[in-house]
Amino acid sequence: MSENVTHLAEGPRVGIRHFTLDDGPEFIARARESRALHHPWLFPPTTPVAYATYAGRLIKDPTKAGFLVCERDGGAIAGFININNIVEGAFQCGALGYGAFAHAAGRGLMGEGLELVVEHAFTALGLHRLEINVQPGNTASIALARRCGFRLEGFSPDFLFIDGAWRDHERWALTTRMRSDDLANRPGN
Repeated sequence: MSENVTHLAEGPRVGIRHFTLDDGPEFIARARESRALHHPWLFPPTTPVAYATYAGRLIKDPTKAGFLVCERDGGAIAGFININNIVEGAFQCGALGYGAFAHAAGRGLMGEGLELVVEHAFTALGLHRLEINVQPGNTASIALARRCGFRLEGFSPDFLFIDGAWRDHERWALTTRMRSDDLANRPGN
């Protein structure tokens, strides 16, 4: 993808933007390179047909919003963050899913990207609550949720069918009020 792409929001090192079908070749290559990092937690698309179906749903379905986390220096896709199951009305909630690509893992880029997506969700999308469901053994994902201010709310046995079995998940959440309190209590405020 071109470095001239307009981001929805930018931090010091990354910007977020929506998926496009043209992102397929880079996304697929990065997903293939990252199989060991993602297994057994996550299975992003690794073929053109699977990517087109996946991205197409994120682009067209109003109950989903997909974001690519892109490095500002060069535009490489560092990872992805999706808001699924967006419910409006009295609930104003969405469920987050995310993954870093291997070349970006451990560099703090996804934390910066998640902060940008959370801000976008609470402002531009008008959501009040975001949830993250994480398998208990996925310590990197739990650490990311915790760093971004999400709080553990509970445990859901046999929650999602992943890698051939029903998997338990921890339920993490953040609301606009929790975020305001967290930001007000950060050093320097």
